[in-house]
Amino acid sequence: MIYWEIFLAFFIPNIVGYGGGPASIPLIQMEVVDRYGWMTVSEFGELLAISNALPGPIATKMAGYIGYEVGGVLGATIALFATVAPSLIAMVFLLGILYKFKDSPKVKKMTSFVKPTIGVLLGVLAIEFFVTSWEGAGTWQTVLLAGGSFLLMEKWKVHPAFVIAGSLLYGALFLGHVSS
Repeated sequence: MIYWEIFLAFFIPNIVGYGGGPASIPLIQMEVVDRYGWMTVSEFGELLAISNALPGPIATKMAGYIGYEVGGVLGATIALFATVAPSLIAMVFLLGILYKFKDSPKVKKMTSFVKPTIGVLLGVLAIEFFVTSWEGAGTWQTVLLAGGSFLLMEKWKVHPAFVIAGSLLYGALFLGHVSS
């Protein structure tokens, strides 16, 4: 039963998460944290940060880790397959049809409605992570990390991977005592 749940937890978000990995992350969080309770919001946020810092698609890295934690090697294999299966199905069966109708006003209208929805989902996810950080690490730590990250990326154009790595290092050194 656990393997079926792992499959569903990653297949459904990735089949309805139009827009790739970043669009499916809030949906995966809902499955993994809210529905099945395999992780806390804080743990999911840490996994997301680590997944962002590593090269490659975010969703597959998260699926592999969570699948392994929940169901071992077979769980990781199932989670990875469930993550890539929607794209595989779409490429095999739907790409030709979509390409044929790519200039259709209905397809363009559908895309224009999906993009703001993805933005809202990512915004809600960011707010949840901010609140969790605020409650767990405290006001000053959260303001320091958020403000510092913003300045590093926007003002000094530091690559996000370095900012994430620095934040992870800061958290390990100065926030290791904070319990989740």
